[in-house]
Amino acid sequence: MHALRGIVTGFVLGLNTLVVALSLLPPALLKLLVPAPAVRRIADRTLAALASAWVAVNNAWIVAVCPGARWDVQGVEQLDPRGWYLVASNHQTWVDILVLQRVFHGRIPFLKFFLKRELIWVPVIGLAWWALDFPFMSRGRSRGALRKDLEATRQACEKFKQIPTSVMNFIEGTRATPAKRAQERSPYRHLLRPKIGGLSVALATMGEQFRCLLDVTIVYPGGTPSFWDLLCGRLEAVIVRVAQRAIPPQLIGVEHAMARAHVVRLGRWVEQQWKEKDELIGELLRAPGGPDAGSGTARSGPRNDTERKARTD
Repeated sequence: MHALRGIVTGFVLGLNTLVVALSLLPPALLKLLVPAPAVRRIADRTLAALASAWVAVNNAWIVAVCPGARWDVQGVEQLDPRGWYLVASNHQTWVDILVLQRVFHGRIPFLKFFLKRELIWVPVIGLAWWALDFPFMSRGRSRGALRKDLEATRQACEKFKQIPTSVMNFIEGTRATPAKRAQERSPYRHLLRPKIGGLSVALATMGEQFRCLLDVTIVYPGGTPSFWDLLCGRLEAVIVRVAQRAIPPQLIGVEHAMARAHVVRLGRWVEQQWKEKDELIGELLRAPGGPDAGSGTARSGPRNDTERKARTD
């Protein structure tokens, strides 16, 4: 029964993605061929509406296949769908993306991710990312690669300045697992080391535009689900906490992006948040009703990663 539900839900997701991706092409090509400001505004509004419709359909099938799932969300009440936001979150599973889209749907603009340049060639989805002006980065480690990323992202973010946008970044850079934490010798019990490259580029090219940083923590108390689990309706509970953090002005601006002092300041800012988050995760996992209640110590297994309460700087 679960497998059949997963197949049907996967078909609905695929069909929804295909229809919306193809619908994005006409307005995307229009603003490419006719770059007049008025035309671009109309095309951007159309693209945003189509992307929002894609999220709405996904939210509908999530509710349909997971009717008993418990959603505990805090910190989204004071957000503005017409604002600009930099969003950062922990990352455990591909389900995180759909969770973020459901939590923020209608509350902030459609989330746009920094993507590796190679992903533009992914069938259908790569086309949709291109149409929606997702920033594509080479993510190289050399100064030359960083300069190229800064220029490419600057051009993308110039477009974002014309329409409210939310730029999303998974600070850990990959899905966190106990094996990865051990491999990189992470100093955190529940998190991977933060990687600040994406934040640095976003702040360098668009920092003055962001209202704040939305610091998001996602936890699955019943265990971290795979994407197949979600399709099959095996999502038991989701806890999401959102904290609004003011962005220090010294972290904003292209002129700072490649300076050693800037990297140090940004690293310290993020690491302080990470320490607080890691400590809070342990507290919440030991709280009554939590998966580690009464154990005295918080487990670091893949099915109990990360939860925190909202904090506003």
